[in-house]
Amino acid sequence: MRILITNDDGIQSPGLAVLESIARTLSDDVWVIAPETDQSGVAHSLTLSDPLRLRRIDDRHYALKGTPTDCVIMGVRKVLPGLPDLVLSGINRGQNLAEDVTYSGTVAGAMEGAILGIRSIAVSQAYSWDVRSEPDYSTAEAHAPELFKQLIDFPLPPYTLLNVNFPACSADEVKGVKVTVQGHHEQSGLSIEERQDGRGYPYYWLRFQDRGKSVLDNSDLQAIADGYVSVSPLRIDLTAHDLVTQLAGALQ
Repeated sequence: MRILITNDDGIQSPGLAVLESIARTLSDDVWVIAPETDQSGVAHSLTLSDPLRLRRIDDRHYALKGTPTDCVIMGVRKVLPGLPDLVLSGINRGQNLAEDVTYSGTVAGAMEGAILGIRSIAVSQAYSWDVRSEPDYSTAEAHAPELFKQLIDFPLPPYTLLNVNFPACSADEVKGVKVTVQGHHEQSGLSIEERQDGRGYPYYWLRFQDRGKSVLDNSDLQAIADGYVSVSPLRIDLTAHDLVTQLAGALQ
């Protein structure tokens, strides 16, 4: 089995090294193509106005000046000797749940794999966020190998990916695995903070804020809060199928 690994935290991320270690429990044909720098929050973006610069680290490790989506395309179309059987994206520094999956470069790496017809899994490790600290990736490292073996065998339909999040607790405190739906919060998680530069001109930062609890009991948010590993199947198709007939009737 050939495995392609990418992430959005960059080629130097500790989570990337842990995911490679996990991948090597599944196969010895493992390739890493990750962004040269942190690409958190870039979502499913492509680099179209600048060249893609590929830096070879060794035979199976490359850094790309681009997004996670670029990395998967580069791996599949240029670098690897043949199609990978599995794309793993992560391990992200922090959870990717609910609305945040739409911003996530980690989820986007797996999304691009699914678009290319490859089984793909996004992997994230929740933790009590602090800019000065790293998650304890040992929780994912302990539980991911056996979980991935099961997920690899599951017959996923086309254009579907799996979003896996590990809870912010020690490996022996994990209560189990829950298959979840994508949750949503009570309120938006971003606000604008205005500041002034040295000449008095305004500039702005996006700022995260408390978003309250999940509004769905079977959500990814709730599973992580309760100490479970969350596995959410996601589709590329964003169509609101339940509204198609209703909307068509309204426009007649």
